[in-house]
Amino acid sequence: MQRRTCRKFFFTLHSEFSMNIVRLIIGIDDTDNLETRGTGHQARMLGHVLTQAGIFELQSVTRHQLLADPRIPFTSHNSSASITGICTGKISEVISITKQFLIRESAFDSDAGMCVARETDVTESMISFGNKAKHEIVTMEEAFRVVKDTGVYLDAFLNTRIGLIGSLAAVGLRKEGNDGRLLWTRNLRETTGNFTIRELLSVVEIDQVVEKDHTMINPGKTICVGDWFRPVMVERKITLIAEKTENNEPYDYRSASKEYIKSISE
Repeated sequence: MQRRTCRKFFFTLHSEFSMNIVRLIIGIDDTDNLETRGTGHQARMLGHVLTQAGIFELQSVTRHQLLADPRIPFTSHNSSASITGICTGKISEVISITKQFLIRESAFDSDAGMCVARETDVTESMISFGNKAKHEIVTMEEAFRVVKDTGVYLDAFLNTRIGLIGSLAAVGLRKEGNDGRLLWTRNLRETTGNFTIRELLSVVEIDQVVEKDHTMINPGKTICVGDWFRPVMVERKITLIAEKTENNEPYDYRSASKEYIKSISE
């Protein structure tokens, strides 16, 4: 087998101490223009910047598709991104570095927004807001109301600041755990080749591998993963969807095609 691995809005946060370890969800949106790298790329960069600062242990970066409507200003697809991980420093440090990163790295004509929340602070109202943003037009005023008195940081920079809508939606959708495809998790982007399911789960930070009907696949079965494979979130689990191969293939499954994954996540 082959493998290659490798209105600023700031509500008062709860008391924090440098030794506290809490799970955070960070949402960002509207950081780009047609000439710059997209929000997903920026989210991966930000996750690594926070990790290198020694205050964050990056776990995943996820893309979330929101309503694409001509009445909504967006660059290309109207997608936002969420970053999950463990905060090993102060949340205020995470907020500060995220803010500095977005101001520095966002396109000059973008409408960058950010949301930083303890996972335990994400409410049902935030989850509902995220799902609403996938199907309806939502406003900045609604976003402000949803986070009021929650301890969640919501902020935006540049131009209209409308990116705070998508950043909050990303946090709500990631907490619910049934939306989005993975842009980064451990060894995701470095891994290709043939594996048993059991081996793949040990190499890449994936929770489960299932068929398109969500039937679990025997961990002893073999799978081929190509240069582009993207798990999706299913019931809060990072889930790789696979499809059976023909009898003459040297493996039992292959990761579902790019076209299929996009069809269920955009």
